[in-house]
Amino acid sequence: MRDEITMADECDVSKIVTTFLPNTCRLPPRICKNNLQAAVECANAVLEQEAYGIPLITGSIAEFYIEPMLPHIGDVDLMYNFNTQLAIPRGHSPPTQLPAEFHYGVKVFEIIDSHLPGYVYLELRYILKKRTDDGEYNYTETDKGFYAANHIPRSVHNKVDIHGPAVLHDYMDKRYIPIDYVGCVRCLSWPPQAADWPTRLRNYGWPDSATLDRVVSNGCDLVHVAHRQCRQHERKGILQWRLSFSRAEIVLINSWMPVQQIAYHLLRVYVKTERLTESADNSEPAIMSNYHIKTLMLWACELKPTSWWTENLNLVRICVELLQTLSIWLTGSRCPHYFVNNCNLLDNSLSDGAVASKLMSIDETYLSTWLVNNYIRQCAQLCPSYISRLFDDAGTSMKLPKAVSEIVRWRVNTSLSDMWEAVVYAEVAIPKATSTHSLTARSCVCWINELTKIDERLAVYFVGVTLLHVARKISRNGFRGRMIDILATIIQRKYSQCCSVLSEPNTSELVEFLQKSAVEHLTTYRQSVARDFGSVATIVTTDFEALYAYKRGDYQRCLQLSTRNVHTLLFAVNMTTVLTLPEFIQLFDDDVVSLAALMVIVNPECTVEDGYDTAYICQVTLSLYLVTQCQLKLRHSVTSVTSLARTLDYIKGTQRRVPREHTLDHLTLKYIKRQVELLK
Repeated sequence: MRDEITMADECDVSKIVTTFLPNTCRLPPRICKNNLQAAVECANAVLEQEAYGIPLITGSIAEFYIEPMLPHIGDVDLMYNFNTQLAIPRGHSPPTQLPAEFHYGVKVFEIIDSHLPGYVYLELRYILKKRTDDGEYNYTETDKGFYAANHIPRSVHNKVDIHGPAVLHDYMDKRYIPIDYVGCVRCLSWPPQAADWPTRLRNYGWPDSATLDRVVSNGCDLVHVAHRQCRQHERKGILQWRLSFSRAEIVLINSWMPVQQIAYHLLRVYVKTERLTESADNSEPAIMSNYHIKTLMLWACELKPTSWWTENLNLVRICVELLQTLSIWLTGSRCPHYFVNNCNLLDNSLSDGAVASKLMSIDETYLSTWLVNNYIRQCAQLCPSYISRLFDDAGTSMKLPKAVSEIVRWRVNTSLSDMWEAVVYAEVAIPKATSTHSLTARSCVCWINELTKIDERLAVYFVGVTLLHVARKISRNGFRGRMIDILATIIQRKYSQCCSVLSEPNTSELVEFLQKSAVEHLTTYRQSVARDFGSVATIVTTDFEALYAYKRGDYQRCLQLSTRNVHTLLFAVNMTTVLTLPEFIQLFDDDVVSLAALMVIVNPECTVEDGYDTAYICQVTLSLYLVTQCQLKLRHSVTSVTSLARTLDYIKGTQRRVPREHTLDHLTLKYIKRQVELLK
């Protein structure tokens, strides 16, 4: 196999690359695992305490709406501002009203400029106290001279992975991407240090006025990181903060055209692959980072007309010109901050002429070849072997189009199945997090908001799971005030009906109401996913209804639903599952609960802590179980030798089809097989 491709026709290859990228970068609406993990982490970060950090998903996950074929998310960036702290521009009056999430006691810091643009100090100036009568705040002034310092003690620095203002949490399980936690102080106002940004002259209409207004209304944040020149200083290294425009960047980058997001992605891939963000011997900070690429793109989107991006579209040409602009910046050690005037993001004390020279020498021929060999070839490795082998003989631009078109075809054809995998992941991740973390009204709001951004049906699923969660808690611990708050949050339109149940001191009635409402939500969810994903998985929509009918003693209804489900699922290729996590197990009868406990004995990995990947039962197994149990309950009226024999055949066939690692399925099938054999 040849290591490199020799390009015979520069223009043809540029065209191939330009066609390949838009056709393999997926656009919304879609569901993907990275966004789901970010939503889970964000909701889990919302604590029950009155004083807590308010989380915000930032970075690549929040900025990119495209989903390129090659992974483009390195970690989840999670900023959190404490609801007990607030920053205001120097000289501004303290606020008398704050958003509802803020604490009743808030420390207000003034933003004090340092000698370095973009870097500031935070001096404590006011203490706010919320009035109980009207919810507004009174304030008292404090003595000057107290400055906000590093919130991470130096003794902790050697115990966690800290880079810049972020604390990295890396998972042992590599299926999960790392989490970068960045503490910050919220400023609800647009900072004077960036006062010129909203009003400066823009010849090409980007950002438009609505986007400008949205950016400015979001204010900014202060993150604790000192300028490189000050980090070793005994006082400045502890007290210096940097203005953060992450909220603004999310809004702006999400307003880009797809071609602009793709170009941004390609520049990041090139700089990272060529290791241009690393210092020569790793002893000094690198000259360049992803933030320089982001800044380059923000300026380009503002300074170049739409026609430059779209007319005679050539992504290779666009990236070449942008890299050459970056070269000019590096040569002059000048990278102007996009928001803050007179702020240079390139330190004059650092220079690397070799990097600048390399970027300036890049032309379309080189970059086209590079993208084929280092990007498209990597995409081919994600495809079935028959596609990746096409590149063994794709040494010229004449054979390259066929190999590339096969990747595009495969990518398009697998879009729905990839989304279904993400849905299956969400069906486990949501109840897992709900069960293991302390669910509160506040975290419910976060859950619903974040899941709705990804896909509204996931918010419906979450509500169903949460209703079961509350029912489980009430049945075990009795009715508590926190449960009332959760119910008020998640079933607002049905809350009056819930209140009528709550007025009666009958826990069993409330639990029954919650279970019934949960089944309604979960059935609605099933109907939605069956409609959209029925071509990649066989999904029945009445499994929760059948479970609830059996639990209520309506065996005739359960038998009717489950028999229909068995006929639908008997020869299904992809087996959909029902979870047996704590939230769902309350819908099962004692026999299944006992089998689930036996599963843990047979397979110790299936513990509450570690076994969520195997804590399920296939829909077909569950349906067969319900059919068998209903036949036993109704044997005097509906069961015949013929129907029992048919059920036994179905059980034996399913035993052969269910994978061996599905422990609970096989235990359940053996159990009901024995029951039928004894009954015959």
